Order: sequence, then C-alpha cells, then structure tokens
Amino acid sequence: MMQAVYKTARDFFALEKMSDVFYFGFLSLVGIVLLFCIFFVKSQAVIQFEHSPILLAYTILITTFELSRLAGAIFYQRINRAISRPSTRLYEPTVTFVIPCKNEGEAIENTITKCFQADYPKEKLEVIIINDGSTDNTIDVIRMMQRRYPELIVVDWKQNRGKRHGMAEGFRRAQGEIVVQLDSDSFIKPDTFREMIKPFRHPEIGAVCAHADPANADTNIITRMQAAYYFMSFRILKAAESTFLTVFCCSGCSSAYRKSAVLPILDKWLNERFWGKVVTWGDDRSLTSWVLRAGLKTMYTHKAQAYTICPDSFRTLVKQQVRWKKSWIINSYFTSRFIYKKQPFVAFTYFFPLILVTLATPIMAIKALIINPLYYSILPFYYLFGTFLLASLFTIYYRGLSRENKFWPYVFAWSILNTFFLSFILVYAALTLQNRKWGTR
Repeated sequence: MMQAVYKTARDFFALEKMSDVFYFGFLSLVGIVLLFCIFFVKSQAVIQFEHSPILLAYTILITTFELSRLAGAIFYQRINRAISRPSTRLYEPTVTFVIPCKNEGEAIENTITKCFQADYPKEKLEVIIINDGSTDNTIDVIRMMQRRYPELIVVDWKQNRGKRHGMAEGFRRAQGEIVVQLDSDSFIKPDTFREMIKPFRHPEIGAVCAHADPANADTNIITRMQAAYYFMSFRILKAAESTFLTVFCCSGCSSAYRKSAVLPILDKWLNERFWGKVVTWGDDRSLTSWVLRAGLKTMYTHKAQAYTICPDSFRTLVKQQVRWKKSWIINSYFTSRFIYKKQPFVAFTYFFPLILVTLATPIMAIKALIINPLYYSILPFYYLFGTFLLASLFTIYYRGLSRENKFWPYVFAWSILNTFFLSFILVYAALTLQNRKWGTR
C-alpha cells in the first residue's frame, strides 16, 4: 500500500525520496485543513454579504478562480516533463542572445559573461548587445567585453530608441534559429541553459519563459517580498498557464523565441499603437501575445533558472508596478480580440475571469475596507481572513515545491501590500495610460 502511494506521488509530483513523500503528505494535510477553513469563511461571508450581491459574487469568483490557478499549477509537472523529455535525436539549434541595454555599466559585464559561459556548443552561440544611447560607462564596459570575447556583436546607438527597437534590431541581425531575449541586468544560469532550448524541438512551441528569481533578494524587505512574489508568479501562476501551453507573458528578463515565428510579425509588434500613441512598454507581454495570435504555443519551464535585479526601493517598485499594470491593461485588450478564437477553453476559463477579477479587486477592496465599515458597520474580518487563508494555501504549495527557498514567509507581507496598496495602482495606471514614459529611467 505504502509503495503504491509512494509511486503515485513520486510520478505525479516528481518526488525523489520517501522523505519527500512524507513531507508532501504533511503539507497536503495542512492544505486540506486550510481548504476547509476557506470554504467555512466563505460560507460565513455569504451570510454577511447577503445585502451586497455584487461583493458576494466577487468573493465566490475570486476564491474559485484562485483555487483553479493552484489546481492548474499542480498539473504543470506532467506537461513540462512531456514537452522537455529527452529525445533520441540530438536537438541543438543555433541560438542568439539579444541584450538591449541603457545605462547598465554595473551589470552588463556579468550578463555578457554568463551568455558565453552557457552549457552549449560555442560554435552555435551568438551574442548581440545593443547599446541604446547610454549616458554612463556602459559602452566602455561593452568594448572591454568585446576585447575579451571578440565574437561579441555590438550595436552602438548614440540616441536612445527604446527597448522594443533594440529587441527588434536583435531579431533582424540574429543568425540563430532561436533568439533569447535578456534584460541587461539578467542572466540564465549556464548549466540550465539547455533546458530553455529543449522544448523548441516541438514545432508548435513559439516561445519559452525561464524561471526568474531576484539576484538581489537579500538586500532588504522590499526585495525579499519580491523574491516571494517572483516565485509565486513563475512557479505557480505561469506554471498554471503552461499547463495549457498558453503563457500570456514570457518575461522580458529571460525568454526565448523561435525566430521564424517572430520575423513575420516583427514590424506590427514594433509599431503597435494604442489610442493613437506608440506603446513604449510591455514589450514581453505584447510579443508573447503576437506569438499566440500566430497560432503557436508558449510555455514556462522551471528547469531553466534565470536571475534578475528587482527594485530595492519602494519608490522604484511603485514605478515598475505602474508600468507593468499599464502594459497589462493594453495587452489584455489586444489579446482579448483573438484569444477566444484561438484558445476558447483557456479564454473563458482563465483569461477573461482573470481580467474580471483584476479589474474588480480594487473596487471590491474599497467597498470591503472602507464603505462597509463606515456605512454598514461591517468590519472586513471575513474579507481579510479569506485573503490570509488563500495566501496560506499558496504558501503551503510554495513550501512543497521548494523546501530550500527561504522567502516563503514574505508571501504574507506581499499579500498585505497588494491588498492595501498595489491593487489600487491599477486605477492610477488606467487614468494615466496616455503617459507613455518608461517610468524607471
């Protein structure tokens, strides 16, 4: 009996040792208890919110939706193993790294070095760096790196043109079949690089997103919270999307694309407009959307490990979040125009509910945290406790995925920050959509 349980758990969740099975079993038991508590709290919320059918409907919707994302993430392992399973036929396409950069004198040396250290045949690797009008010592560092690596291709623009133009220039110049787009302060761990390329042996795969963690996670509480958020965002949320091979945003810090899929849509993506103005951010989300529109699949793999630099001050974090939410709004609109035709199941069970939940969250938070206490004398106990229980359930799964990851307690800190502040940034982002400045430059 125990052997049967062990084999089932090992095969489904990729567990290696009996101790992992027992650990996972304990976490599963805690998760079941949390799930019961969630249903109990929500049942009490039904009674409390009977006078407010909209808030009641939102409570049920967000609970169901969040649990469905967790369920989707659980099945990710099976899909990822099937796509990344080693083949008897050696698959080693030519690969080009493309690194647009501006004012990254401190980080660019490490980024370039890691590219040339990738565990891959050197004759099949190409590295292109685009200096996009830097005003610091970036070009000096790049020239120093070119002396170290003579094969490094350097594009030096004296005037800033924007990251999207830098990415497009890389695609046009690339000789590789696969183009890996990297942020200038990011890199892929060399011994995991092949895992990013393996899925492309399936011709339907158009883009692959690596797992990214902050390289500066230990700097302060702001970066620690983001470390927890990054892990959740990639290993749970993108994993859930990858279960259906429909990742909606292959992260700009470390993603790979099939060049033949991008070149036909490159000019349309480059000149994308919204409300009459050129879109200057959301390059990664938008490019992923164009790949999906072409009928190809997009996926995430946790086996390719990337690192990036995240904001280490609250001010910079807020600016980044504003930019990200602006890009989410615009690209959600663009994607909604085709996704219901290309992927109807994903569209109506995930994409459109995600839009509804995201747009409703700040409105419902105002009602639960401000309006109900002031006008109805109803304290937001069930609202906040329900949020805490959902965060706890996700944290249990987080712990099951990575026992060595020490940032899991900060899931709760990020949840609090999101509930009381970050979710409201969406409103500001929507009101300032016509401001197309980058925000953190």
